[in-house]
Amino acid sequence: MASLIRCPHCGARPKEEFTIRGAAVTRPQPDAGEDAWYAYVYLRDNPMGPFDEYWHHTSGCRRWLVVSRDTRTHETYGVRDAAAVAGESRS
Repeated sequence: MASLIRCPHCGARPKEEFTIRGAAVTRPQPDAGEDAWYAYVYLRDNPMGPFDEYWHHTSGCRRWLVVSRDTRTHETYGVRDAAAVAGESRS
């Protein structure tokens, strides 16, 4: 059985419609120091277990999403629109 990702815009879709783009980390402010930018670009966690990642719905609505999934089992726990997540971090 194919794995399904529940896109908040398109509904349940096969994972093959999506492209994984990496850890969903908060981008530093433009005036952040060199250390903050270095950490953002080069330092990444590689956890076993629950993890948030950016996924692009390339063969669907073409929206950026934040997918919460377990890196051991690949089970997804939630999918949110990345624009909404960015708005949450600014509040």
